Amino acid sequence: MKKTLLKGATLIDGNAGEPLENAVMLIEGERIKQIAREGEIQIEDEMEVVDLTGKTLMPGMINSHVHILMEPVGDPFSLMTTESATKTTLRGVANLEKHLKSGVTYFRDLGGYGHIDVELKKAVDEGFIKGPEFLAAGKVIAMTGGHGWQMGRECDGLEEVRKATREQLKAGVNVIKIMATGGVMTAGVEPGSPQLTLEEMAVAVEEANKAGRRTATHAQGTTGIKNAILAGVNSVEHGIFLDDETIDLMVKRDVYLVPTLAAPHCIIEAGVEKGVPLQAVEKSKKIMGTHFESFRKAREAGVKIAMGTDAGTPFNLHDNTVLELKLMMDGGMTGMEAIQSSTKTAAELLGIEENYGSLEAGKVADFIVLEENPLKNIEALDKIEQVYKKGKRVTTTREA
Repeated sequence: MKKTLLKGATLIDGNAGEPLENAVMLIEGERIKQIAREGEIQIEDEMEVVDLTGKTLMPGMINSHVHILMEPVGDPFSLMTTESATKTTLRGVANLEKHLKSGVTYFRDLGGYGHIDVELKKAVDEGFIKGPEFLAAGKVIAMTGGHGWQMGRECDGLEEVRKATREQLKAGVNVIKIMATGGVMTAGVEPGSPQLTLEEMAVAVEEANKAGRRTATHAQGTTGIKNAILAGVNSVEHGIFLDDETIDLMVKRDVYLVPTLAAPHCIIEAGVEKGVPLQAVEKSKKIMGTHFESFRKAREAGVKIAMGTDAGTPFNLHDNTVLELKLMMDGGMTGMEAIQSSTKTAAELLGIEENYGSLEAGKVADFIVLEENPLKNIEALDKIEQVYKKGKRVTTTREA
């Protein structure tokens, strides 16, 4: 089995501890064999030795909210539902490469089209195509005409929701995505309005849990968020309107928040001038301040926060994960908190923490090599020198 020894770097392990200077990391096959200080591991003849003096090592990033099939143009829904399935698939393959080159080695896809996302996941797992490993949600569970109906399974009432959820499980999804409220991109609905009822969502959660799957909810308005939490979901995506009661519920029930601050930010930055629908721009402007305030309150209260970008929404690029980290730091996170949200905490949310999310002996060797220390400047994550996946170097620069 191939052994690779990386030496001389500053190592950030993802567990929020002090970085290890002059670290040595021994990889055997796909996994980390040992981490120590330089000189504490004996170099053997058959080892490949990589000198990373002056560089920084950290776990590959885990993006908890991606739409791998969506192109971040002004109106991604319209594009995805009008182009051919072949082109959508090819777009997904190209987006996988973008994520990997940008240092994302694992992600969670929260809404595809025609179960193409499920097939892409199989292709990655089989080694047929190159990309990060990921969890796929298939079609989102939405009420008729509700947010995301273009890419979802529309259903109304308990038994329809039950059947819709079972259909996704049959298709091979890894996570169930439930639409609790309206959203920014769907015309004719408001972000704050509740959609699927508590009882309907509880049925979807029940079916997911029976199959050993976790659940995520698109939830922006307070009532819809509370309903989803009481229904038993594992994570709240966006969480724009969080009051004290809702935050307390999240802490008590161990519900994660995936804020996706980049999504409305990118819509506002692009504007109608770049083709974003006017209604989406206006909604984003109305909620941006509240979104940041909810994020700050949740963080201060101790809600577990996992990084997710909502990549694929308007001008929210698949290779710009660092933007979300910068925005979370604008909202009060330290650099270490931001890194942990995109490594260990994200792995725990996805249920993959046994093998991913931190650099420790026994875990899969997914990591990135940086020219600078991101704890000193988070934008160092925009200057990735190397990406390793399962112990193998897959890229040397983002331009490779």
